Parts: sequence; structure tokens; C-alpha cells
Amino acid sequence: MARRQRMAFEPPMAEEYYSDDSDEDMDEFQEGAREDLYGSDTEEEFEAILRRNEDTTANQARQGKDIQGIPWDRLRFTREEYRENRLQQYKNYENLNASHDFLEKECIPVSKGGKFYEFRHNSRTVSSTVVHFQLRNLIWATSKHDVYGMHDSLVWHWSSLNKKKTEVLDATRPFIPVPEARRSAWALQASVRQMQISTMCVKDHLLVAGGFYGEMVCKFLDREGVSFCTKITFDENAITNAVEIYNSCSGSTRVMTSNNDSIVRVFDVEKFEVLQKFNFFWPVNHTSVSPDNRFIVVVGDNADGFLADAQSGKILETLRGHVDYCFASAWHPNGHIFATGNQDTSCRLWDVRNLSSSIAVLKGRIGAIRSLRFSSDGRFLAMAEPADFVHVFDVYQDFRKSQEIDMFGEIAGISFSPDTEALFIGIADRTYGSLLEFNHCHANAYLNAMI
Repeated sequence: MARRQRMAFEPPMAEEYYSDDSDEDMDEFQEGAREDLYGSDTEEEFEAILRRNEDTTANQARQGKDIQGIPWDRLRFTREEYRENRLQQYKNYENLNASHDFLEKECIPVSKGGKFYEFRHNSRTVSSTVVHFQLRNLIWATSKHDVYGMHDSLVWHWSSLNKKKTEVLDATRPFIPVPEARRSAWALQASVRQMQISTMCVKDHLLVAGGFYGEMVCKFLDREGVSFCTKITFDENAITNAVEIYNSCSGSTRVMTSNNDSIVRVFDVEKFEVLQKFNFFWPVNHTSVSPDNRFIVVVGDNADGFLADAQSGKILETLRGHVDYCFASAWHPNGHIFATGNQDTSCRLWDVRNLSSSIAVLKGRIGAIRSLRFSSDGRFLAMAEPADFVHVFDVYQDFRKSQEIDMFGEIAGISFSPDTEALFIGIADRTYGSLLEFNHCHANAYLNAMI
């Protein structure tokens, strides 16, 4: 994966914007927005005014307010005009210069008129930041009221019920493990004074954060302090790209990490021990363990991915079809279907029973597929691009019907709540950074009113 850091995409009224492969001054279309909007001569005055915008509620959205609070009616261009401009100018980042022409023919036709999740609230109090522009797994929901995210290496918890933000982990300060962790031989490998959080995962009262220089920190949410912290690799380019928390066949909690040193590591959480190391041929950007713990999907700095044995790490099948580096994967709860997301702007669906080719190809609008999530009931697949678009596909309709959630800004992560009742989207943006919350739409309308 590329090692450089990048800034997030700025809103349409900001001085300049950043996409995956463009650092350009804003064009004439954007240039007069600040003066037209407020007559402000300075960027500071302009942004101070924009930040006064309050949260957006579902009722306000129904009355016509932009869900992100962007005041389109006071700009000299419409939202539709800016969207068209954005679609034309956004440049997707690519590591491999391969032709994508065939993708359009491979992609299945999808109707975008679905309405599976309805906007509920936009919380400006909780915004996200992105440390590495290719890693977007920084939003995790543990219930429909509890969400975790990261801003400037501070992990926060947000209660959508009482609209309260709480700091959970401060990675900008030295970590002091609790006494029982300090007695562990593993904990003596290295100390972590502070770190830039590149990725994270939250599940079953456990928070695991990975660092830009190969660090990993574990914290139990129902306990005080940090239970473990160390550098898991000292490779020169040692980013911890992804973390997965899962239960082994015996029921014990495991943590799997994907790193730029081409090694996938499996940790036992109870004793904080390294149980397994699987070596691959290229930096590993993401791994996903199958629901039955038999297989691992491995994707990284290669157009091909692997299906590997979860116990030995042995490569069982090579996944061929993508033409650029991969950064996302996810298993369907049925254990047969899994998805891979690629910088070639496509998501491929695979059936583990026949991996000679993918069973379906889904296409994004403007950029790489950076994050994938199946809902726990198996009904939906959420697919996030680097910026502006999240797509929710109906699995029961063979992915041929989707809901396209259209916004502006870099996407830090996406997460369904475990009960599938909520979908959260983290926006990383200097002015419009926020947490977007959507509620599952039910056939029985009265269920939509449930908190």
C-alpha cells in the first residue's frame, strides 16, 4: 500500500479539496462561494460561520434541509451542479495502471431506487479523521445506540440516544497497561508511548486499535485502563492496516491483524500471546475470517487475493478478477458468500464453493471500494467509496437493487448496528465532519418510529 498520508476531502466551500490522487486549488466553480455566501474575506471567518450549523434531524431533512447542513440555497450553484462538477473532477487513486474498460461489461445492472435505510440524524459533535487515505475502518457500532470512532487519535464513544460523546482511548499519550498486563511476557516486547491510529475494531466489549508504525493497543471497554500495547512489527513500513476481532471454534476471543510486513498474526486475547503467523507475498491490507472459522480472505497490494485455511494459513484458492490493490473484504453470515473491494472501483462477490470466477461485480461511482459490511441478518451489503457515496445492496434480490447514499466528504468508515436497525457513516472533513445515522425502514411503518 502507499505509505504517504493524505488530507481529507474538503467541503465545496473550502479553499481547496483533496481526492485520492489530486491536490488541486479549487476551480472557478468553487472560488466565489465564500464571498457569495457570507461576504467573508477570511477563511477563518467563513469556517467559523459554517461551524455554527447545528445537527440535522430527520424532521428538518423532510422539510428540505441538507442532511449535512450545507446551505445550498445561499450558494451561487445548486447541489446538483456541484455534484456533476465533483463527478467530473474526482480522480481515483490507482497503484496499478491497468485498463478498467471491461468492468462496465462485467458489472451487473443495479436499480438504485431502493430505500432500505432512512436518514435519522447528523451529529456534528462527533467527527472523524483519517490517518492513511487508503484505510477506512474507523467506525464501529456495538448497538443501535452505541458507536465508536476516532478523531486525531482519540477514540470516542457516541450515544445516539442521549447525544453524549465520551473519550475512550487517548493514543496521543503514553500507554500504561494495567498491572496484570504488565506481568505478561508479550507485553514486555516493546512499549508504545503514543501512536497515530490507522485502523480499529470494536466488538464484545473489546477495542483494538492499530497504529501507523505497526503498533497495536487492546482495551476492554468494561475495565479501566489499557490491557495491552506493543509494536507487533518493526518493519520499516510497518502500518497496521486492519484488525479483526472474532471468536475461535472453542469460543475464545481472537484478534487478527493485517500488516504491511506481509504477515497476518493471530493473537489470543486472554493471555495476550501470538498464536499464529501467516506469511504472504505482499503487504496485507485486509483479512476476514469466515463465520465457521474455516477460511480467511486475504487481500492486499496485489490484484489477486487469496482464500486461505484459517488454521494453517495455507493458500487454498487464488481470487482472480480485480486489476488493482484491494483494501476491503467481508463474509456473508451464511459462510458461503464473501466480498472483496478494490481500487479498480469494483466490489466482487464470491461463492466459496466455486471460486473459478466471481459470481457478481458491483460498481462504485467515483472511487475505490474502501470498506465493506454485511448486515448481521445477511439482508444487506454496505459498500463505501473513499468519498461521497455509500451503497446499500439488497442481498435477497441478488444485489440488483440498491440504495445510494449521496453526501460530500471523505468517508472514515461505515457500520451496521448488530441488530441491523441502524447504519452509521463517519465523515472526515474539516468543516462538515460528522456522524450520519440512518434507521432501517420497515414494511410496517410503526416500527420506523421505534428508538
